[in-house]
Amino acid sequence: MFRRIKWLFLLFVLFLVGGLLAALWFLPGTFSAKATPPAWEVKIARFIRHMATPSHFLKMGNPIPVSHEILAEARHHFADHCATCHANDGSGKTHMGPNFYPPVPDLRDPVIQSMQDGELFYVIHFGIRLTGMPAWGKGPPEQDQESWKLVHFIRHLPNITPEEIAEMKKDNPLTRVEREQQEMLDQFLSGRDAEPATSHHH
Repeated sequence: MFRRIKWLFLLFVLFLVGGLLAALWFLPGTFSAKATPPAWEVKIARFIRHMATPSHFLKMGNPIPVSHEILAEARHHFADHCATCHANDGSGKTHMGPNFYPPVPDLRDPVIQSMQDGELFYVIHFGIRLTGMPAWGKGPPEQDQESWKLVHFIRHLPNITPEEIAEMKKDNPLTRVEREQQEMLDQFLSGRDAEPATSHHH
């Protein structure tokens, strides 16, 4: 009975949001990603995301015990897969982060940190539609240990050290310019003449 009421309420909220979006359709710039989401929209989106998370995930605790080794593994994973948007320190202050709609959240924020472990896992594994958050989980959720390890790292972000952030830079993906510079350096160190990088104009 409670589950039926929950879904009916969720449908009501979705219809309400859909009606608001439809009403705003004719306003210029309504769907521009350059705008800053108003506070009411952020609250509604977070509420809907929370309500859409299956209840058994909300009750889940992290099945992987935290340790220095687990945090180190998750730190490397985060630097390689997540930091492009979220930044090594979780702030979201990257070249891409502020340009999403909604902007990439600060994972150190108390609102994020107050989410249940299972809810964080659900977001990482399944992603969030109509945002820039992809679904990272591979296979069924019960086999996805990587996302649970990332939950531990997200919990650690408010206390991350400058040394850890510096170490993560080694695992960050390289840009095209950085790759070209690295190739030229490798060629120089190997004794070969560095060929000038070919520029592509679009």
